Amino acid sequence: MPMPADTRGLPVQKASLLIKICGLNTPQAVEAAVAAGADLLGFVFFPKSPRYVVHREAAELTALARRLAPGAGIVALTVDASDADLEAIIGAIAPDWLQLHGGETPERVAAVRERFKGGVMKALGVGSAGDVARAHRFAEVADSLLLDAKPAADAVLPGGNGIPFDHRLIAGERFGVPFLLSGGLHADNVADAIRLVRPQGVDVSSGVESAPGVKDAARIAAFVRAAREALDMVRQ
Repeated sequence: MPMPADTRGLPVQKASLLIKICGLNTPQAVEAAVAAGADLLGFVFFPKSPRYVVHREAAELTALARRLAPGAGIVALTVDASDADLEAIIGAIAPDWLQLHGGETPERVAAVRERFKGGVMKALGVGSAGDVARAHRFAEVADSLLLDAKPAADAVLPGGNGIPFDHRLIAGERFGVPFLLSGGLHADNVADAIRLVRPQGVDVSSGVESAPGVKDAARIAAFVRAAREALDMVRQ
């Protein structure tokens, strides 16, 4: 599923907002995300995460997602994955997007994009103006960006920590590729974030959970509803 973009020939959908629910790891979670109207469904291929799915589980969940919502995009979240790891993931679920959420360099992102030919989404932590400048450099080699809170130095997970960042750092920024806003979002704050930042999409994981790795259907529905209502207000 192509994301709306400003350049590179991808379709522009200025009146829409993409909503990504990440870290889906059960049939019930997939069903809840689809029922709420999520546009992008994320599966985590990082063993240290409580949302981790092995390839067989991911294949079953992806098959379910495609039956229930053929138009939804499938996103595989990886962290510093090797080519062999990426090949195995692609063989298992044929994702629409590879989300690179580790310490990948611009050169590595470009190489993945060239080799695997699908959509490449680079996740980046934002905590300063320097991080925003760095995001612009990655925008030259990725198909899209995901701007997240910068994890603490001793954090086990590169994302999904439920930590927000100062959205004023990216208010009004445009990167030449679409970007999703992530990091500490939930139903009570996503509208304010959308109004300030005006991203092409939003991403949530821990913000729709009742416990780490446990998705909550009511919270998913509330998040999607709040995001859609915020978009309606922005249009006015």
